[in-house]
Amino acid sequence: MVRPTSRKMVCVVDGRGGGIGSTIIKKIKGHFGESVETIALGTNAIATAQMLKSRANRGASGENAIVWTVARADVVIGTLSIMLAHAMMGEITPKMAEAVCGCAATKLILPISQERVDLIGMSDTPLPYLVETLVMDHLKPLISAHP
Repeated sequence: MVRPTSRKMVCVVDGRGGGIGSTIIKKIKGHFGESVETIALGTNAIATAQMLKSRANRGASGENAIVWTVARADVVIGTLSIMLAHAMMGEITPKMAEAVCGCAATKLILPISQERVDLIGMSDTPLPYLVETLVMDHLKPLISAHP
């Protein structure tokens, strides 16, 4: 797929109410403005709508939209749950989890999950700090390296 711009395509995947995805998109837009194409990918329409309110460039909902779009992304961002089949109370389908894990995009994953998964060695860092670290320490170098 040829995109109309040379901007990096950053997909933010979230479900349920879209709150974490919205926080991430606000931070990306606040730092990069329109130099990054931000795509809101919600497991449901409510999550997508919330992320679009945070100024995502485009958005789509559901399994096929997530599977199709992450395959074309430069960067995929979300919580650990987007890589776990049946996470988010079943909203993450096996196809979604496989698409995220298997896509060629760089994946920036926040170590947050409401699933019965413990990441050993992780601290209880507050979400605002995690998002700041994600954007400034991990996404910024990827965007800056873009020609």
